[in-house]
Amino acid sequence: MGEKYVAYVGSYTHGKAKGITICDMDVEKGVLTAREEVEIGNPSYMCISTSGKYLYSVADFGIRAFEIMEDGSLRFINDATINGMRACHVSVDKNDRYIFTAGYHDGKLTVLELNPDGSVGKVKSEVFHKGMGSIAERTFRPHITCATLTPDQKFLVACDVGIDQVKIYQFNYGNGTIKLIDILRCELESAPRSMVFSPDGKFAYLICQLKKYVEVYAYSGEAGVPEFTLIERVSTVGKTFSKNSAVAAIKLSLDGKHMFCTNAGDNSIAFYNRDIESGRLEVCNVLPISGDYPKEMMVFPDGKRIASLNHVTGSITFFDVDYEKGLLVMHGKPLKTETPNCCIYKKLS
Repeated sequence: MGEKYVAYVGSYTHGKAKGITICDMDVEKGVLTAREEVEIGNPSYMCISTSGKYLYSVADFGIRAFEIMEDGSLRFINDATINGMRACHVSVDKNDRYIFTAGYHDGKLTVLELNPDGSVGKVKSEVFHKGMGSIAERTFRPHITCATLTPDQKFLVACDVGIDQVKIYQFNYGNGTIKLIDILRCELESAPRSMVFSPDGKFAYLICQLKKYVEVYAYSGEAGVPEFTLIERVSTVGKTFSKNSAVAAIKLSLDGKHMFCTNAGDNSIAFYNRDIESGRLEVCNVLPISGDYPKEMMVFPDGKRIASLNHVTGSITFFDVDYEKGLLVMHGKPLKTETPNCCIYKKLS
């Protein structure tokens, strides 16, 4: 009781949006209230340092670092180039020593150092994916959409929707260099988009954008070898769905007991109960989100409420979640936010 949270929403800045909207988060009511905007060019993805002190955002020129102040406002620290086109995903390691970016436009994976003061430093490693897919204009060349470390911090996972592969790099924690060690070759034209890991680090969940399913893997990194064992594939859409549907985002609740996937085009969210021991998923339901193109979503800290970021509609809609009955109940007024792309939150007190 009495805990305060702040949320940060990133928007494309081709129109009137300035970049990052800072919102006060009411966990009890399950809503966000816009407070102020911070100017930055096209923040398509953001992450918060493990320490909770800093926010890192994708920008047109590379990465911008901010210090998170006591009230949740942002203080500019520095800008850093990634020697490539604008990224679409960014993440950090558990000790805030490195930051990783995924490049959709140029298929480039980049590792940069983080300095003790929170600023982004030099590029430590970089690689361009090579290869060809099969669908013109979408998956005919490399497009990296997610770059994240495995929970044991041994390997860097890079999801590539363009060549239907998840490339796994051995990560040298001492100097920040990477070396390709394995590849998950997904189904043709499946477009593996994002991977998340369970809180205990034993399971990985991969959404395949065009096939509209989640792949569940058992993960182990013992003896310095990455092992991903496919357990099951679970659909993200219902029995009837829009033909132009594509899985856009995946999120786990903080306790790891529930999982959510958004379906752009179908304009729906699938939500699941997750068995902690086996890693398997049980579908609760797939329901509409009262908006167009849910590019991202957010699960509130209590796991009882969610927010859907509707990119085309320019809105964020809020829902109560009933896992037993399989219901999403919309509450409150939608928050008007131009072209929302991503949303993260931080506990202030």
